Amino acid sequence: MAEAHQAIKVVARRTGLSAHVIRIWEKRYGAVEPERTGTNRRLYSDEQIERLSLLRDITQNGHSIGHVAKLPTEKLRELSKESHGTNDRAPRAQTAAPGAPTFLNECVAAVKSLDGRALEETLKRAATELGSQGLLQRVIAPLAQTLGELWRNGTITAAHEHFASAVIRILLGHAARPFAGTDSAPVIVVATPAGQIHELGALLVGAAAANLGWHVTYLGAGLPAAEIAGAARQNRARAVALSVVYPEDDPRLEGELRRLHESLPPEVMLLVGGRAMPAYHDVLEKIGATQVKDLSQLSSALDELRRPTKKVKR
Repeated sequence: MAEAHQAIKVVARRTGLSAHVIRIWEKRYGAVEPERTGTNRRLYSDEQIERLSLLRDITQNGHSIGHVAKLPTEKLRELSKESHGTNDRAPRAQTAAPGAPTFLNECVAAVKSLDGRALEETLKRAATELGSQGLLQRVIAPLAQTLGELWRNGTITAAHEHFASAVIRILLGHAARPFAGTDSAPVIVVATPAGQIHELGALLVGAAAANLGWHVTYLGAGLPAAEIAGAARQNRARAVALSVVYPEDDPRLEGELRRLHESLPPEVMLLVGGRAMPAYHDVLEKIGATQVKDLSQLSSALDELRRPTKKVKR
Protein backbone atom coordinates (compact mmCIF):
# COMPACT_ATOMS: atom_id res chain seq x y z
CA MET A 1 0.00 0.00 0.00
CA ALA A 2 1.18 3.52 -0.76
CA GLU A 3 2.07 5.78 2.10
CA ALA A 4 -0.96 7.25 3.85
CA HIS A 5 -0.42 10.91 4.64
CA GLN A 6 -3.59 12.87 3.85
CA ALA A 7 -5.80 14.13 6.68
CA ILE A 8 -9.56 13.76 6.44
CA LYS A 9 -10.07 17.48 5.71
CA VAL A 10 -7.86 17.16 2.64
CA VAL A 11 -9.67 13.99 1.57
CA ALA A 12 -13.03 15.73 1.94
CA ARG A 13 -11.84 18.57 -0.27
CA ARG A 14 -10.43 16.27 -2.93
CA THR A 15 -13.38 13.86 -3.06
CA GLY A 16 -16.25 16.28 -2.54
CA LEU A 17 -17.55 14.12 0.30
CA SER A 18 -18.17 15.52 3.76
CA ALA A 19 -15.97 14.25 6.60
CA HIS A 20 -18.91 12.58 8.31
CA VAL A 21 -19.86 10.64 5.14
CA ILE A 22 -16.26 9.43 4.84
CA ARG A 23 -16.35 8.22 8.45
CA ILE A 24 -19.71 6.49 7.97
CA TRP A 25 -18.53 4.74 4.80
CA GLU A 26 -15.42 3.61 6.66
CA LYS A 27 -17.10 2.45 9.89
CA ARG A 28 -20.33 1.03 8.59
CA TYR A 29 -19.40 -0.27 5.15
CA GLY A 30 -15.62 -0.83 5.28
CA ALA A 31 -15.06 1.22 2.14
CA VAL A 32 -11.50 2.13 3.21
CA GLU A 33 -9.23 1.41 6.17
CA PRO A 34 -7.14 4.51 6.91
CA GLU A 35 -4.04 4.39 9.02
CA ARG A 36 -3.99 6.07 12.42
CA THR A 37 -1.45 8.40 13.98
CA GLY A 38 -0.35 8.17 17.59
CA THR A 39 -3.11 10.65 18.43
CA ASN A 40 -5.70 8.51 16.55
CA ARG A 41 -6.04 10.86 13.57
CA ARG A 42 -6.98 9.23 10.29
CA LEU A 43 -4.49 9.29 7.41
CA TYR A 44 -5.48 8.28 3.87
CA SER A 45 -3.44 7.12 0.90
CA ASP A 46 -3.92 8.28 -2.70
CA GLU A 47 -5.43 4.88 -3.54
CA GLN A 48 -8.00 5.29 -0.78
CA ILE A 49 -8.83 8.78 -1.97
CA GLU A 50 -9.39 7.36 -5.45
CA ARG A 51 -11.72 4.68 -4.01
CA LEU A 52 -13.76 7.31 -2.19
CA SER A 53 -14.00 9.44 -5.32
CA LEU A 54 -15.16 6.44 -7.36
CA LEU A 55 -17.71 5.49 -4.71
CA ARG A 56 -19.03 9.05 -4.73
CA ASP A 57 -19.54 8.91 -8.51
CA ILE A 58 -21.15 5.48 -8.38
CA THR A 59 -23.58 6.25 -5.55
CA GLN A 60 -24.58 9.51 -7.19
CA ASN A 61 -25.65 7.45 -10.18
CA GLY A 62 -28.01 5.23 -8.20
CA HIS A 63 -25.91 2.45 -6.64
CA SER A 64 -26.32 1.71 -2.95
CA ILE A 65 -23.12 2.22 -0.96
CA GLY A 66 -23.81 -1.02 0.88
CA HIS A 67 -23.62 -2.97 -2.39
CA VAL A 68 -20.42 -1.43 -3.78
CA ALA A 69 -18.31 -0.33 -0.81
CA LYS A 70 -16.12 -3.43 -0.67
CA LEU A 71 -15.75 -4.06 -4.39
CA PRO A 72 -12.18 -4.08 -5.76
CA THR A 73 -10.98 -0.70 -6.99
CA GLU A 74 -10.74 -1.98 -10.56
CA LYS A 75 -14.42 -2.96 -10.46
CA LEU A 76 -15.27 0.49 -9.09
CA ARG A 77 -13.44 2.05 -12.03
CA GLU A 78 -15.53 -0.05 -14.44
CA LEU A 79 -18.79 0.94 -12.75
CA SER A 80 -17.77 4.58 -12.77
CA LYS A 81 -17.02 4.45 -16.50
CA GLU A 82 -20.35 2.75 -17.15
CA SER A 83 -22.16 5.42 -15.15
CA HIS A 84 -20.46 8.24 -17.02
CA GLY A 85 -21.10 6.49 -20.32
CA THR A 86 -24.79 6.17 -19.45
CA ASN A 87 -24.99 9.85 -18.63
CA ASP A 88 -23.33 10.77 -21.91
CA ARG A 89 -25.81 8.81 -23.97
CA ALA A 90 -29.51 9.36 -24.35
CA PRO A 91 -31.88 10.44 -21.58
CA ARG A 92 -33.82 7.20 -22.05
CA ALA A 93 -31.12 5.33 -20.12
CA GLN A 94 -31.97 7.32 -17.02
CA THR A 95 -35.28 5.51 -16.74
CA ALA A 96 -33.48 2.24 -16.01
CA ALA A 97 -32.83 3.19 -12.37
CA PRO A 98 -34.85 5.90 -10.64
CA GLY A 99 -32.82 8.85 -9.42
CA ALA A 100 -33.46 11.30 -6.64
CA PRO A 101 -35.56 13.70 -8.80
CA THR A 102 -37.84 10.82 -9.84
CA PHE A 103 -38.30 9.71 -6.24
CA LEU A 104 -39.00 13.30 -5.20
CA ASN A 105 -41.68 13.74 -7.87
CA GLU A 106 -43.33 10.45 -6.88
CA CYS A 107 -43.34 11.49 -3.21
CA VAL A 108 -44.93 14.86 -3.99
CA ALA A 109 -47.61 13.15 -6.08
CA ALA A 110 -48.34 10.70 -3.25
CA VAL A 111 -48.66 13.54 -0.73
CA LYS A 112 -51.00 15.52 -2.98
CA SER A 113 -53.27 12.47 -3.29
CA LEU A 114 -52.87 11.57 0.42
CA ASP A 115 -51.73 8.09 -0.64
CA GLY A 116 -49.81 6.76 2.35
CA ARG A 117 -48.96 3.43 0.78
CA ALA A 118 -47.49 5.05 -2.33
CA LEU A 119 -45.45 7.49 -0.27
CA GLU A 120 -44.08 4.74 1.96
CA GLU A 121 -43.22 2.44 -0.96
CA THR A 122 -41.45 5.26 -2.82
CA LEU A 123 -39.38 6.16 0.23
CA LYS A 124 -38.43 2.51 0.77
CA ARG A 125 -37.31 2.18 -2.84
CA ALA A 126 -35.30 5.38 -2.50
CA ALA A 127 -33.62 4.02 0.63
CA THR A 128 -32.67 0.84 -1.23
CA GLU A 129 -31.31 2.69 -4.27
CA LEU A 130 -29.63 5.63 -2.55
CA GLY A 131 -28.80 4.36 0.94
CA SER A 132 -29.82 5.99 4.20
CA GLN A 133 -27.79 9.17 3.70
CA GLY A 134 -28.94 9.47 0.10
CA LEU A 135 -32.55 9.11 1.23
CA LEU A 136 -32.17 11.89 3.79
CA GLN A 137 -30.12 14.35 1.76
CA ARG A 138 -31.42 13.75 -1.77
CA VAL A 139 -35.09 12.89 -1.20
CA ILE A 140 -36.52 13.78 2.21
CA ALA A 141 -34.66 17.10 2.62
CA PRO A 142 -35.79 18.46 -0.78
CA LEU A 143 -39.24 16.96 -0.16
CA ALA A 144 -39.57 18.97 3.05
CA GLN A 145 -38.56 22.13 1.20
CA THR A 146 -40.92 21.43 -1.72
CA LEU A 147 -43.89 20.72 0.54
CA GLY A 148 -43.19 23.95 2.42
CA GLU A 149 -43.25 25.91 -0.82
CA LEU A 150 -46.44 24.19 -1.98
CA TRP A 151 -48.10 24.97 1.35
CA ARG A 152 -47.04 28.62 1.18
CA ASN A 153 -48.48 29.08 -2.31
CA GLY A 154 -51.72 27.26 -1.47
CA THR A 155 -51.18 24.18 -3.64
CA ILE A 156 -51.49 21.87 -0.63
CA THR A 157 -52.97 22.34 2.83
CA ALA A 158 -51.53 21.89 6.30
CA ALA A 159 -53.27 18.51 6.35
CA HIS A 160 -51.08 17.31 3.49
CA GLU A 161 -47.91 18.27 5.32
CA HIS A 162 -49.07 16.64 8.56
CA PHE A 163 -49.95 13.52 6.56
CA ALA A 164 -46.44 13.43 5.05
CA SER A 165 -44.85 14.00 8.45
CA ALA A 166 -46.77 11.08 9.96
CA VAL A 167 -45.68 8.65 7.23
CA ILE A 168 -42.06 9.85 7.28
CA ARG A 169 -41.90 9.75 11.09
CA ILE A 170 -42.80 6.05 11.11
CA LEU A 171 -40.47 5.16 8.24
CA LEU A 172 -37.50 7.04 9.67
CA GLY A 173 -38.13 5.53 13.08
CA HIS A 174 -37.78 2.03 11.67
CA ALA A 175 -34.83 2.97 9.45
CA ALA A 176 -32.90 4.54 12.32
CA ARG A 177 -33.11 1.52 14.63
CA PRO A 178 -30.03 -0.27 13.26
CA PHE A 179 -27.98 2.90 13.81
CA ALA A 180 -29.40 3.92 17.17
CA GLY A 181 -26.77 4.71 19.76
CA THR A 182 -26.10 2.57 22.82
CA ASP A 183 -27.10 3.56 26.33
CA SER A 184 -23.80 5.40 26.60
CA ALA A 185 -24.34 7.36 23.36
CA PRO A 186 -24.66 11.13 23.62
CA VAL A 187 -28.22 12.47 23.70
CA ILE A 188 -29.66 15.11 21.40
CA VAL A 189 -33.10 16.64 21.96
CA VAL A 190 -34.91 17.58 18.74
CA ALA A 191 -38.00 19.79 18.48
CA THR A 192 -39.51 22.89 16.95
CA PRO A 193 -40.03 25.86 19.28
CA ALA A 194 -43.41 27.32 20.23
CA GLY A 195 -45.19 28.77 17.23
CA GLN A 196 -43.36 26.52 14.75
CA ILE A 197 -45.76 23.76 13.67
CA HIS A 198 -43.90 22.37 10.66
CA GLU A 199 -41.95 19.33 11.82
CA LEU A 200 -40.55 17.67 8.70
CA GLY A 201 -37.24 19.45 9.21
CA ALA A 202 -37.07 18.27 12.81
CA LEU A 203 -37.78 14.68 11.74
CA LEU A 204 -34.94 14.95 9.25
CA VAL A 205 -32.55 16.22 11.91
CA GLY A 206 -33.49 13.40 14.26
CA ALA A 207 -32.91 10.75 11.60
CA ALA A 208 -29.55 12.23 10.60
CA ALA A 209 -28.41 12.32 14.23
CA ALA A 210 -29.54 8.73 14.80
CA ASN A 211 -27.55 7.63 11.74
CA LEU A 212 -24.48 9.15 13.38
CA GLY A 213 -25.00 7.10 16.54
CA TRP A 214 -26.70 9.70 18.73
CA HIS A 215 -29.55 8.83 21.06
CA VAL A 216 -32.40 11.03 19.83
CA THR A 217 -35.12 12.37 22.12
CA TYR A 218 -37.71 13.65 19.68
CA LEU A 219 -40.27 16.05 21.19
CA GLY A 220 -42.24 17.08 18.11
CA ALA A 221 -43.55 20.49 17.11
CA GLY A 222 -44.45 23.67 18.95
CA LEU A 223 -42.79 23.15 22.34
CA PRO A 224 -42.22 26.01 24.83
CA ALA A 225 -38.62 26.76 25.78
CA ALA A 226 -39.11 25.53 29.36
CA GLU A 227 -40.27 22.09 28.20
CA ILE A 228 -37.41 21.71 25.73
CA ALA A 229 -34.87 22.73 28.38
CA GLY A 230 -36.49 20.40 30.91
CA ALA A 231 -36.19 17.45 28.55
CA ALA A 232 -32.57 18.32 27.85
CA ARG A 233 -31.73 18.44 31.55
CA GLN A 234 -33.64 15.28 32.39
CA ASN A 235 -31.89 13.33 29.62
CA ARG A 236 -28.50 14.96 30.20
CA ALA A 237 -28.41 15.97 26.56
CA ARG A 238 -25.22 17.12 24.87
CA ALA A 239 -27.15 19.07 22.25
CA VAL A 240 -30.55 20.55 21.44
CA ALA A 241 -31.56 20.93 17.78
CA LEU A 242 -34.41 23.17 16.66
CA SER A 243 -36.06 23.47 13.27
CA VAL A 244 -37.60 26.84 12.36
CA VAL A 245 -39.49 26.96 9.07
CA TYR A 246 -42.46 29.33 9.28
CA PRO A 247 -43.27 32.07 10.07
CA GLU A 248 -40.15 34.16 9.49
CA ASP A 249 -41.38 37.14 11.50
CA ASP A 250 -42.77 35.66 14.71
CA PRO A 251 -42.21 38.33 17.39
CA ARG A 252 -42.45 35.70 20.12
CA LEU A 253 -39.70 33.44 18.81
CA GLU A 254 -36.83 35.70 19.82
CA GLY A 255 -37.98 35.56 23.44
CA GLU A 256 -38.39 31.77 23.25
CA LEU A 257 -34.86 31.37 21.94
CA ARG A 258 -33.44 33.59 24.67
CA ARG A 259 -35.32 31.71 27.38
CA LEU A 260 -34.14 28.40 26.03
CA HIS A 261 -30.53 29.58 26.00
CA GLU A 262 -30.81 30.82 29.57
CA SER A 263 -32.42 27.56 30.75
CA LEU A 264 -29.95 25.15 29.18
CA PRO A 265 -26.78 24.05 30.97
CA PRO A 266 -23.78 25.94 29.51
CA GLU A 267 -22.21 22.75 28.12
CA VAL A 268 -25.25 21.95 25.94
CA MET A 269 -24.85 22.99 22.31
CA LEU A 270 -27.88 24.67 20.74
CA LEU A 271 -28.23 24.04 17.00
CA VAL A 272 -30.83 25.84 14.90
CA GLY A 273 -31.66 25.24 11.25
CA GLY A 274 -34.52 25.46 8.80
CA ARG A 275 -35.84 27.72 6.10
CA ALA A 276 -36.68 30.59 8.48
CA MET A 277 -33.36 30.46 10.34
CA PRO A 278 -31.73 33.42 8.49
CA ALA A 279 -34.59 35.68 9.63
CA TYR A 280 -33.51 35.13 13.25
CA HIS A 281 -29.79 35.46 12.62
CA ASP A 282 -29.24 38.35 15.04
CA VAL A 283 -30.73 36.69 18.10
CA LEU A 284 -29.04 33.39 17.25
CA GLU A 285 -25.71 35.19 17.11
CA LYS A 286 -26.36 36.88 20.46
CA ILE A 287 -27.17 33.63 22.27
CA GLY A 288 -24.28 31.74 20.66
CA ALA A 289 -26.41 29.18 18.83
CA THR A 290 -24.85 27.17 16.02
CA GLN A 291 -26.67 28.03 12.80
CA VAL A 292 -26.98 24.96 10.59
CA LYS A 293 -27.55 25.42 6.86
CA ASP A 294 -27.83 21.77 5.79
CA LEU A 295 -27.44 18.17 6.91
CA SER A 296 -23.73 18.08 6.12
CA GLN A 297 -23.11 21.02 8.42
CA LEU A 298 -25.28 19.43 11.10
CA SER A 299 -23.32 16.20 10.90
CA SER A 300 -20.01 18.03 11.10
CA ALA A 301 -21.18 19.91 14.18
CA LEU A 302 -22.30 16.71 15.89
CA ASP A 303 -19.05 14.96 15.00
CA GLU A 304 -17.06 17.84 16.50
CA LEU A 305 -19.16 17.78 19.65
CA ARG A 306 -18.40 14.09 20.22
CA ARG A 307 -14.66 14.63 20.26
CA PRO A 308 -13.34 14.41 23.85
CA THR A 309 -11.28 17.58 23.52
CA LYS A 310 -14.19 19.63 22.19
CA LYS A 311 -15.24 22.48 24.45
CA VAL A 312 -18.52 24.21 23.68
CA LYS A 313 -18.51 27.97 24.15
CA ARG A 314 -21.77 29.63 25.10
